[in-house]
Amino acid sequence: MTERRTFVLVDGENLDATLGSSVLGRRPNPEERPRWERVTAYLEQQWGQPVTGLFFLNASNGTLPTGFVQALLAMDYRPVPLSGRADEKVVDLGIIRTLDALRERPEADVVLGSHDADFAESVTALLGDEHPDRKVGVLGFKEFTSTQLAIDGVQHFDLEYDVRAFNAELPRVRIIPLEEFDPTYFLR
Repeated sequence: MTERRTFVLVDGENLDATLGSSVLGRRPNPEERPRWERVTAYLEQQWGQPVTGLFFLNASNGTLPTGFVQALLAMDYRPVPLSGRADEKVVDLGIIRTLDALRERPEADVVLGSHDADFAESVTALLGDEHPDRKVGVLGFKEFTSTQLAIDGVQHFDLEYDVRAFNAELPRVRIIPLEEFDPTYFLR
C-alpha cells in the first residue's frame, strides 16, 4: 500500500491576480507575496501526512521565471511549467488533468489553490463514492473563491487567516463571525 499523501495544486496565476487586483489594487511587493513553504507546512500539520506541492506556471512565452522556479524548488515544490496556444488556458487545463489523474489514487488527498470555478467539476469528482475517506480542500482568499467551489465535503483554507502565509497584514475586509470578533483590533 502506498503512503497517504496530500497533493496541493497551486494555480499561481489565479492567486497572484486576485492578490494584486482584488486585494491590493496593485502589483504586490515581495513582502506581500505568500510564503509558499507555509502552505505545505500548514497542510502537513492539519492533515497529519506528507504534502507534495505542485505549482503550475504558464510558460507559453518560451521562458521560465528562473529565480521563482529556483525558489519553488528550494521550498520542495515541483514547478509544472506548461505551454500551449494563445487561446488555451494551459494552467487550468494542466490542473484539471492532474485533478482527474488524482481521482484514480485512493491514497491521495487534494488541496486546490485557486478561486476559479473552472475546477468545480473536477473537485466534485474527487469526492466520489470510490474513495469516501479522501480529504479535499480549496485554498485561497475565501471572499474571492467561486461559490461553485462551495461544495459539501470540501474544506476551505484561507491563505492569510488560516495558513498565515503572509509576512504583512493584507488590506482585506471580511465578514467576522461574532465568536471571533475582537473589538480591540478596530480600536488601534
